[in-house]
Amino acid sequence: MKAKMLMGISIGIMCLCPLLFCEPSLFAQDRTGDVVRIAELEIDPAQLDPYKAALREEIEASIRVEPGVLSLYAVSVKGQPNQIRLFERYASTATYRAHLQSEHFKKYKSQTAHMVKSLRLIETEPILLGAK
Repeated sequence: MKAKMLMGISIGIMCLCPLLFCEPSLFAQDRTGDVVRIAELEIDPAQLDPYKAALREEIEASIRVEPGVLSLYAVSVKGQPNQIRLFERYASTATYRAHLQSEHFKKYKSQTAHMVKSLRLIETEPILLGAK
């Protein structure tokens, strides 16, 4: 009887261990209120390098100082380096709004306004967000 009970407890602990020690971000799909946006930008090809420098500065500052900025990814369309896509994830609508009011974001917008030929913001509804 004791052996069966001990085995049951051991199995229970083994099943719970991965949940106790894993990264919280593995369960990002369980978060409620996440705001995810996609931005499609076309950058003036002559301004691409200065744009990338300003974007890098803005993303690094946002990740470093804003706890509600969960992830910011910037990529270009293969073979079209002036076609930039941004994937943005915020903890809530409030943290997204705070990001828009941050000094580093305002600086980025003013520095790059003349570099951006077009901007399309896509609102999304998160289905499953995972990270390793």
